[in-house]
Amino acid sequence: MNDQSIKATVQAYYGEWAEQVQQEQPKTSCCSTSHDISLSSTLYRDTATADLPVTAVNSTRGCGNPVVRAALQPGQVVLDLGSGGGLDVLLAAKQVGPTGFVYGVDMTDAMLDLARKNANKAQIENVAFLKGDIEQLPLENEQVDVIISNCVINLAPDKGMALREAYRVLKVGGYMAISDIVIDGSLADFPLPEASLRAAMNWAGCVAGAPTREQYQQFLEQAGFQQISFEVTHRYSLDDIGGKLPEELAGLSDLQGQQLAERFTSCLIRAHKQA
Repeated sequence: MNDQSIKATVQAYYGEWAEQVQQEQPKTSCCSTSHDISLSSTLYRDTATADLPVTAVNSTRGCGNPVVRAALQPGQVVLDLGSGGGLDVLLAAKQVGPTGFVYGVDMTDAMLDLARKNANKAQIENVAFLKGDIEQLPLENEQVDVIISNCVINLAPDKGMALREAYRVLKVGGYMAISDIVIDGSLADFPLPEASLRAAMNWAGCVAGAPTREQYQQFLEQAGFQQISFEVTHRYSLDDIGGKLPEELAGLSDLQGQQLAERFTSCLIRAHKQA
């Protein structure tokens, strides 16, 4: 798939999900497809979401809970990359308070519409949802203190560009605290080519585009980030992806299938922009 095809696939997938959520009748649960390793149904159990619209809570398709680990402070300006239905933006807005502000950037019109409706329902005003591509952010240089994101950068065809853009809009002294899918190790030791393994996965399901930890580290360093850390918050199993691999990977043994699933991890990634 070329870059535009990937983006079109992601937009179609999340646009359909947003429409289902707005009807409050999603056709599937967060972890129902064999290619989708979202953990959304369990991520926010211990987070204060009772006062937020159900359409905000149900909209997330993430692999972590970056807001709870981002150490946000009153008065900060925050940016959520790929803000979807707005749940993390609204949670962040409550933490930074009326003296702070939170931007959400998303490229899918249906998600932006859903997010704005959720903010209105929640009567949270210190937020703005902007249409844009995370590879070309609609923000000025050094505009935000903290960047959060939830299983989005791995969806970008050009992850290096997305991280360079994140670095550009961060203030000096700012930092990222993002959740994302990261491959722990290599895919080169399986009996199928890495290209075939990735082709069998679904980009919109956060699997096919996942970089290795070494690749992610390199992207961050090349963008200019320092003090980079990775914390594994979940290691996947076959049960997380519906109990079986896609039919295209039927050539793998059960053991190899389990080993492949376990290479995929949810990570909290922190990185700083220093002077």
